[in-house]
Amino acid sequence: MTYQPSLGFVILFLLFSLLFLRNTYKLWFKTDSYYQDIYNSLNREPSIYPFRDFFRKRMENKERWVLWQKIFSLLGVAAVIAADTLVVMAWIRSQS
Repeated sequence: MTYQPSLGFVILFLLFSLLFLRNTYKLWFKTDSYYQDIYNSLNREPSIYPFRDFFRKRMENKERWVLWQKIFSLLGVAAVIAADTLVVMAWIRSQS
């Protein structure tokens, strides 16, 4: 059985990828504002985050937090590009 994604699925998938890439761009090129946005969202009351104390503790050492975020973002970018390529290839093959 082969998977034949619809064009709507492909577009939605690519939009979610753009959201991830936008956040990655902010992490790499606007690091201070990205860090501050996340930190502020964790300190906002009332909070919707069940583990916010855990995340705030991780963010106390900013340099370490940024380093690990950037390392994981590199892995994430590679995974997003690979997944996007596979989804688009599956859609193209289903059109022929």
